[in-house]
Amino acid sequence: MSLRVLAAMSGGVDSAVAAARAADAGHEVTGVHMALSSNPQSYRTGARGCCTLEDSRDARRAADVIGIPFYVWDLAERFDRDVVQDFVAEYAAGRTPNPCLRCNEKIKFAALLDRALALGFDAVCTGHYARLDPSTGVLRRGVDEAKDQSYVLAVCTPEQLSHALFPLGDTTKAGIRAEAERRGLQVADKPDSHDICFIADGDTRAFLADRLGTAPGPIVDLDGNQVGEHEGAYAYTVGQRKGLRIGRPAPDGRPRYVLDISPVTNTVTVGPREALDVHEIVGERPVWLSPEPEGPFGCRVQLRAHGEVYDCTVEPGRERIRIRLSAPARGVAPGQAAVLYEGDRVLGSATIAEAARVSA
Repeated sequence: MSLRVLAAMSGGVDSAVAAARAADAGHEVTGVHMALSSNPQSYRTGARGCCTLEDSRDARRAADVIGIPFYVWDLAERFDRDVVQDFVAEYAAGRTPNPCLRCNEKIKFAALLDRALALGFDAVCTGHYARLDPSTGVLRRGVDEAKDQSYVLAVCTPEQLSHALFPLGDTTKAGIRAEAERRGLQVADKPDSHDICFIADGDTRAFLADRLGTAPGPIVDLDGNQVGEHEGAYAYTVGQRKGLRIGRPAPDGRPRYVLDISPVTNTVTVGPREALDVHEIVGERPVWLSPEPEGPFGCRVQLRAHGEVYDCTVEPGRERIRIRLSAPARGVAPGQAAVLYEGDRVLGSATIAEAARVSA
């Protein structure tokens, strides 16, 4: 069945090939590049970006080669509010957000999709490495395990996914680059984007300090003894080892890690690596990609993008879920997503609200 498809074209190789494949499938495809900054020069460029003027030009050239109409849509105000300001607010609250996940949730499959549907498009096409069965709505990992992006898509609702196309999920990254070259796309060898697009120099600590100011406070050990001082608790994340600025080593000489961040007391707690062990997680705002389970069930959970996967038991709930791990995980940070899998199938997700460092 031929669809009217809006292809989100970031200016990279993945979204270009995805748009080309959608056109090859017989869909009526229109390319669109999202302008996400009112000052694009403040965003990362080259291998570090995905939202710059350079990327917009690359996207336009790719659309010309594919032979599809192309437009640039200004979503800068929405991106600043829902991604950038959210990023700052989450760090200020002692959490560790994933801005790419939030961009999918709030921009690509909310702002962009809503506008596309209002204009009469049937679906939005992106270059994510994930597999989606349009007949059942089942979302699965991409075949390229190193590039799989099902984790950052798990926040999408079944309704949003019913209007999505992910043409790349059955191919490896190497295969996509080779295909782009065969198609004559100049982005075939363009490096992948890395890090956070809206932090131009990659210095997250300085970016947050500029927006939140300095707020000196204590760094303490598990016994409450002050072992250092920070200039802002927002600059730390659970599991962090480097850049702690601790004046003296631990009594046993072992490295210290960030165990907890308390914005209320402006305190950062540090301790040994084994103190990071987490056996139980509480997730809020669950999203189910299949009917909500009626009782506890076993599955696997991924706690960071491209992170390890753990066997677990889940107690579902409408507002919160409880995840009990069969083996401890380390570096579990509130604000990240807990994505549930059955094999390679995504069952649902929730935002990590609490992590208990006690035996299950």
